[in-house]
Amino acid sequence: MTGTSLLQKWLLVVLIRLGAMPIERSNVPGLAQPPGYMHLATVSEARLVFIAGQVPLNERGELVGHGDAIAQAHQCLRNLAACLAAAGATPGDVVRTTVYVAAEERALLERVWQALLHSEPSAVVRTPATLLGVRHLGYEGQLVEIECTAALPLDPLGQRPG
Repeated sequence: MTGTSLLQKWLLVVLIRLGAMPIERSNVPGLAQPPGYMHLATVSEARLVFIAGQVPLNERGELVGHGDAIAQAHQCLRNLAACLAAAGATPGDVVRTTVYVAAEERALLERVWQALLHSEPSAVVRTPATLLGVRHLGYEGQLVEIECTAALPLDPLGQRPG
């Protein structure tokens, strides 16, 4: 190992011990500037957490915001935050997000996207993200679904926690 790679490994161990992990998000020169998200994210030495598409159902399994895509997006974010917390993650640990919106008009996609960008956990969509307009989603009356992938640090010895 060279001195540089030893230093990089030592810095990574220090960052992990401090609870930080190198997630690098960036845009690619020569590509159009994306509206609120990044082109790519790279992660080193991580445990990946894959979160299934979160739907706008409350804890009783009832649809929240019937006919209101913005209310549904906020419920999806609440559910997503609960999943992240259960995995020991935060919105800032998200490295990839996909947002599905059932919409007849493209303008609804923009309204949902803007609501997500201005939400409290907006870090969820300020990473590499994809916004898709779809014809139908899984539940009757469902207009929004959000899925993501998060990255968590390994322990200082490079092992998975637990």
